[in-house]
Amino acid sequence: MIEIQNLTKEYGRIKAIDNISFNVEKGEILGFLGPNGAGKTTTMNIITGFISSTSGVVKVAGFDILEDPVEVKKHIGYLPEQPPLYPDMTVNEYLDFCANLKKIPSKKWKSQKKDIMELVKVTHVSHRLIKNLSKGYKQRVGFAQAMVGSPEVLILDEPTVGLDPKQIMEIRNLIKLLGKKHTVILSSHILPEVSAVCDRVVIINRGKIAAIDTPDNLSKSLTDFSRFTVTIEGPENKVKNIISNIYGVKYLKTSSRIKDNEYSYIVEADKNIDVRKSMFYQLAQQGMPILELKSLNLSLEEVFLQLTTSEEKEAV
Repeated sequence: MIEIQNLTKEYGRIKAIDNISFNVEKGEILGFLGPNGAGKTTTMNIITGFISSTSGVVKVAGFDILEDPVEVKKHIGYLPEQPPLYPDMTVNEYLDFCANLKKIPSKKWKSQKKDIMELVKVTHVSHRLIKNLSKGYKQRVGFAQAMVGSPEVLILDEPTVGLDPKQIMEIRNLIKLLGKKHTVILSSHILPEVSAVCDRVVIINRGKIAAIDTPDNLSKSLTDFSRFTVTIEGPENKVKNIISNIYGVKYLKTSSRIKDNEYSYIVEADKNIDVRKSMFYQLAQQGMPILELKSLNLSLEEVFLQLTTSEEKEAV
């Protein structure tokens, strides 16, 4: 759906983007991450046709952004960090205005507007002035304008910035819903949101691609150990003595006391050695049952920091 090949953007001697390449498949939700100044916004501005690249190719639905910019823009809906709203218009008036700009036939727009407003849940505020809406509802109206014309691709830049936890959850669910019918690029600094909704992530740093993969695969590839939590019934000192002496265990820490004689532990082990079976048998022989065991991968925040911090150190 989106093809980016050897994309470079230079401002004088500074390379904001340095020869990056990646694809976004149809129906995929792609997280686009990077520190401030990494090149995220520049990349999105090139994809949407707001600025041109110095070199490289960008294609959306098979159309080249330089050769067929109008066709590319027909396939894209864009929600910038600050939604382009007109506060003195009602929601209805604003969406009609956007449809008119995109030259959507009135008959087609009538049914489309109804579907869009129902999807983003602004039907009941459609006659209110935008300036009188809460920030969460203004963001929903921003989503609605991006969907005018039923574009196949949605590009969302910091869609949850400034929202409260309830509004963030509502927007997260909306993005998941949109991902069923649209290809979505999501740029956000709220990494748990990206991890919760995205199929893959692209991490960009200093204008270059640092990593591309699923959050889970990135977590596994950046560690040389497996990590999990385990809850065990038994005396803490005896449990820790048994686990710490199992071949392959590298790290052991008590994370919490659940109740009398029941503790939760964090265990790290060589990822090429499965210590779970040995742990189960040795604890069972001592009458110390395992009550719960859960895998603990690196969080997306840890992956992000590891990738961007290591590159900064290499550059020094």
